[in-house]
Amino acid sequence: MARAMFRLGEFNSVSKGGKEPLRSRSFLSRSLGWLIGGIWVVCQIVLITWGTLAIYYSNLPWAALRLTLAAAFAAFAVWACWVSPRRSMSAVFLGLFFAVVVWWISIPPSHDRPWRPEVAVMPRVIIDGDRVRIAGVRNFDYRSRNDFTVRYEEREIRLSHLAALDFFVSYWSEGLVGHTFLSFIFDDAPPLSISIETRPEVGEGFSPIASMFKQFELIYVVGDERDLVRVRTNYRKETVYLYRLNASADDARLLLLVYLARINELADRPEWYHLLSNSCTINIVRYANAAGRVGRFDIRHLLNGLIDSYLYHSGRVDTTLPFDELRRRSLINEAAQAADGAPDFSERIRASLPTIPHPIRRTQTQNPAQSPPQGR
Repeated sequence: MARAMFRLGEFNSVSKGGKEPLRSRSFLSRSLGWLIGGIWVVCQIVLITWGTLAIYYSNLPWAALRLTLAAAFAAFAVWACWVSPRRSMSAVFLGLFFAVVVWWISIPPSHDRPWRPEVAVMPRVIIDGDRVRIAGVRNFDYRSRNDFTVRYEEREIRLSHLAALDFFVSYWSEGLVGHTFLSFIFDDAPPLSISIETRPEVGEGFSPIASMFKQFELIYVVGDERDLVRVRTNYRKETVYLYRLNASADDARLLLLVYLARINELADRPEWYHLLSNSCTINIVRYANAAGRVGRFDIRHLLNGLIDSYLYHSGRVDTTLPFDELRRRSLINEAAQAADGAPDFSERIRASLPTIPHPIRRTQTQNPAQSPPQGR
């Protein structure tokens, strides 16, 4: 009897010990299944959303047709993925999605559209040793935001006279996102601003979501500061900050050469703007890397409303003042509005900046006989 009881106890202990690993493995299997299922659902949501937006913002000529097809795609995708009892419908959805991707990839950018006058002319560059001739430099005469005299000019600069580099941050509404652009400072010529922007058609406005779905071509607007800066501070009523970078003249020269090469590339072959991969700050950082910048990706490259914080804490601007004080004193709206169309506009917006002043040559008043207005 004792031996039998011993054997029974031994059996029970083995049985109890065997159930625990089985239960643990079962729980882990279920958890892994839930995790994989959740990831797949998230992937399906992303694919459905992307495909719907790609169709809606496609190159089909009629808005009603785009909306109808986008809604039909979304409805079919939801039914195929989550309603239909047939598992094969998920494969049908994936096939349809990849067809949309192939179609979307095939949509080409173009230089031939009814452009808004602010972006109607693609600049082009001729480099002859130290001398650079730039055609299509924008220098509009503004009377209001939408009332201006169109004027594109030719400028000649000398690379050996490039002295410094300035960084602008402009906000429609101060927050996580803004617009950034550069001014190249010469000791024998006015500053030359270059702004990487969307190229909207007549009647189009900027849309962050649309900009990720081939709605805007890319343009590098080359212009006078009395245009590119003043239109933002004085007419669009944006909030604009100006920071003087610690870049050497040699580094600024290398960066300018990268910009000039890209300007000609775009003039020869159009490209799509993309908010996350081919936009203002992302490209500035990319070209700075090509010119020798050392540094890693920072989330503030995407959330470019915080880019001045990045510049400060990475030592690329003056750090003798606390950041908040530097930022406060780098706001140029009041100075720009006071200077307005004055020939010394560039000097006056820099007059109170808390760093060593650059040698700024004032813009010469354009002779209308040399460059007649091209329209309004």
